[in-house]
Amino acid sequence: MALQNNWSYPTAIRFGAGRISEIGEACVATGMKNPLLVTDKGLASMEITTRTLDLLDGAGFGRAMFSEVDANPTELNLEAGLKVYREGGHDGVIAFGGGSGLDLGKMVAFMAGQSRPVWDYEDVGDWWTRADADAIAPIIAVPTTAGTGSEVGRASVLTNSETHVKKIIFHPKVLPSIVICDPELTVGMPKHITAGTGLDAFAHCVEAFSSPHYHPMSQGIALEGMRLVIDYLPRAYADGTDIEARAQLMSAAAMGATAFQKGLGAIHAMSHPIGAVFNTHHGTTNAVCMPAVLDLNEPEIRERFDRAAGYLGIDGGYDGFRAFVQEFNDSFGIPRKLSDMGVSADRIDDLVAMALEDPSCGGNPVTLTTENLRKLFEATI
Repeated sequence: MALQNNWSYPTAIRFGAGRISEIGEACVATGMKNPLLVTDKGLASMEITTRTLDLLDGAGFGRAMFSEVDANPTELNLEAGLKVYREGGHDGVIAFGGGSGLDLGKMVAFMAGQSRPVWDYEDVGDWWTRADADAIAPIIAVPTTAGTGSEVGRASVLTNSETHVKKIIFHPKVLPSIVICDPELTVGMPKHITAGTGLDAFAHCVEAFSSPHYHPMSQGIALEGMRLVIDYLPRAYADGTDIEARAQLMSAAAMGATAFQKGLGAIHAMSHPIGAVFNTHHGTTNAVCMPAVLDLNEPEIRERFDRAAGYLGIDGGYDGFRAFVQEFNDSFGIPRKLSDMGVSADRIDDLVAMALEDPSCGGNPVTLTTENLRKLFEATI
């Protein structure tokens, strides 16, 4: 089976090995004449980035790039990117990279024509309607990891540099117009990033599948996304050049982000403040938090995982799945405790308060309270 196709759901996706060569065509299709490629500091000098800039330059679109993007992007990164965008007279953004580059790139395109502070567009009620939709610049997304799924997302996560609180900024037109999913761009990922990003996709699928909200389309996508990660992450981890495994994980990443329209939960309510305060890797943090969250949610999710486990190739229903999750983490060298990642217990009160404010709280099967969040943090730290 050829792992290459054009998809129109949830947006236009050009999927397949080598398709980064179509970046110039994508610029034409979106009407860009002077795009700005936004990526993170670590990717700026890598071969996949310089090759993409060469392709853009060769197609007549220049090689403008902004790369002052932190691992957990802030409004300061956004302000710097907007300055480069405006001074360069750019008319669109190519968001390139993992979650940080994709999220910040989408925000540059979103905020380029807005007149209010970015925090006024937080994903609260109908705040997104405050934005001038016609002023949002076109976006092309090019993921270089297989985890976040931000390439098919209608929001970005931005950390407030003063409060260290992560905020979700939402607008339907933040969904990129064209996505190029080229698994060859992920071949150079080191093992620990392959594992962390793959487990991020897994967490998205697990939480969407667990969410109590009604969205049967997302439920089906989440189930298949879990299967793809279970089947192919071990292969990509063992052999980073396995293009089939890389492609299937890239699919799973997009599926996870599509599925979590149904909702996220305590895993993300915990990992967002942990990442903001301690600057931990998001996917790895999710993986460490997952076993304790499964235990909390067990009364509400046991029945659905009893049914799902067999499809996932796991014996023993929910209990088998719960045991598998810890074994899966262990197989990739994921720490069992957040303290092994530098998270200290003296900030639990702050973490609980921040988690209670996180929108992910609303998608958890068990209502999140100060008491049960404290127990979750104590169990994982």
